[in-house]
Amino acid sequence: MNKESSSRYLGIDIGGTAVKFGIMDAEGNILDRASFPVDFDGYRTPILTTVLARAEEFAGSRVRNGGIRAIGVSATGQIDSRRGIVIGAAGHLPNYIGSEIGPELEKRFGLPVYTANDANCALLGELWLGAARGLTDVVMVTLGTGVGGGILANGRLLAGNRGLGGEIGHIIIREDGEPCSCGNRGCLEHYASSTALIRRVKEEIVRGNIDRKIFGPETAAEGKTSGEETGFPDGKAIFDVIRKGAEDVYSGDLAALRNVVSGWEDDIAAGLVSLIHIFEPQKILIGGGVSAAGDCLMNPLREKVLSRVMPRFADQLAIEPAALRNDAGLAGAVYYALSEEEKV
Repeated sequence: MNKESSSRYLGIDIGGTAVKFGIMDAEGNILDRASFPVDFDGYRTPILTTVLARAEEFAGSRVRNGGIRAIGVSATGQIDSRRGIVIGAAGHLPNYIGSEIGPELEKRFGLPVYTANDANCALLGELWLGAARGLTDVVMVTLGTGVGGGILANGRLLAGNRGLGGEIGHIIIREDGEPCSCGNRGCLEHYASSTALIRRVKEEIVRGNIDRKIFGPETAAEGKTSGEETGFPDGKAIFDVIRKGAEDVYSGDLAALRNVVSGWEDDIAAGLVSLIHIFEPQKILIGGGVSAAGDCLMNPLREKVLSRVMPRFADQLAIEPAALRNDAGLAGAVYYALSEEEKV
């Protein structure tokens, strides 16, 4: 297909709970979008099976009508970008490792498919359309169920030999630390993910140091869920209380909550300081769901990091939330496809 025949791209963002689709043009405009769950039956249906079926539903007719030029895929896990295959997943998603994402999509749609890790794609999306535009050296850290990351150095994405590089979540910050889902101990992900924050708050609630009522009547009545547990706050609820500092919150409970969040931020800062000293970025971007907390997360985190890095590394270093939120993966997947096309 020559370039004049289509200026549309199909972006696919495969996560642990949902797959998002978007039709984008070469300028980065999202023309259509959809999202579908991938965990609807506890992963008994393999994620790739769901992706293929929903991709056909969302874009099949457009592909057959010549309306799509190529497919870019952002996928959770360790992705062999050269082959488009999942070769590892720290979270151990059932029926996922070994998924031949690129080959199966190519077989179904007859289009070039370019597949990369989701955190790397998030950084590429920010480079194209978001908070990293015009920069050459950026470290992006995504704080969600796990901790992902992408590294831009001298204008190039550091992806490693097969595209597995940039596993920021599995640098070691505590040598004798607790076990991580990857099989190692003391990983940044175990201490700095939003899952880790929720776990820490839950532990303090169970110990009686924080009254769950401070998170609202729904949580107190065990109406909210976090992971597999009921009656415990999610990341948004935690930062809502921190942000408001509400008068109806007992001072002791609020102080205990702030102490937990501060300790969690200390662990994030420990990882960031190490990365700054290795890569000397112009900007650190914080993505993932908790980045929506805004200044009540970013201000103390920025202060902790800048107080610990060597002075010259702090010169002109910006630490900011990512800009694209939930669109980063889609945008990055399409940008990755565009970039790889130029190499052909």
